[in-house]
Amino acid sequence: MTARIHLQPEAIGMGMTSQRVRDRLIERLRGNGISDERVLNALRAVPRHLFVDEALATRAYEDTALPIGHGQTISQPWVVAKMTQTLLDAPTQPRRVLEIGTGSGYQAAILAALGLEVFTVERIGELLRVARKRFRTLGFNIRTKHDDGRIGWPELAPFDAIIVTAAAPALVDALTEQLAPGGTLVAPVGASSGQSLVRLRKDADGTIDETQLVPVVFVPLLPGMVD
Repeated sequence: MTARIHLQPEAIGMGMTSQRVRDRLIERLRGNGISDERVLNALRAVPRHLFVDEALATRAYEDTALPIGHGQTISQPWVVAKMTQTLLDAPTQPRRVLEIGTGSGYQAAILAALGLEVFTVERIGELLRVARKRFRTLGFNIRTKHDDGRIGWPELAPFDAIIVTAAAPALVDALTEQLAPGGTLVAPVGASSGQSLVRLRKDADGTIDETQLVPVVFVPLLPGMVD
C-alpha cells in the first residue's frame, strides 16, 4: 500500500538529513505507540527536510513542529503518524482522502505515499504554490485547491476519510456531511487552551460515533482565503 517516490539527489539527504537520522526518528515513533508499519514506512520514505525552509533542514527529523511561515507550522511527526494511523485503523480501508489545511504539504505527501488518492485544500495561496512544487518534485499526483477549508470540497464528495490539520472549536458540519458512510474523520477540536484529537466515524446508516484520542496543539482553522 505504499506508492513509489521519485527521490532527487537533494531528497536523499546527508548529515542531519541522512537515512540514519530518519531511521532514528522512526524508532522513536515506534517506541511512542505508532505500530502501523505502513505508516512508519511512509514517514521513513518521505523526505521531511524538503518540506521546511533550508535553514531548518537539520531539525527536520526532530519529533517537533516547525514554523513554515504565515503563522503556520509543519506538524510534529508523531502527530502526523498518529492521525494517519487513525485513518487507516478503520473497518473499511480508505481510498479517497480529503485533507483540510495543506500547509507545507507533508501530511498530504504521507497519505499519497500510502497509495491513497489525496485531495487537499489550503486557504493561503503562497503555501499551496510551494506545496505543489514539492509534490511535483516527489512525483505525487495530489489534487489541490485554494479555498476556505471549512467549506471542504463538496463537488468531489463524499470522501472515505477526512483529515483536518487546524483546530476548530467544534467539528465543522460541512466536513462531516462530506464524509462517506463507513468513513473516518480525524481532526483537532477545541480552543487554543485545550484541544483534543477527535476521531469521528460515520456508520453505514449515517450514525456518528465520536471519540477523543489525545491532547494536541494546532493552529486555528480560519475562514476565508489569502493570496
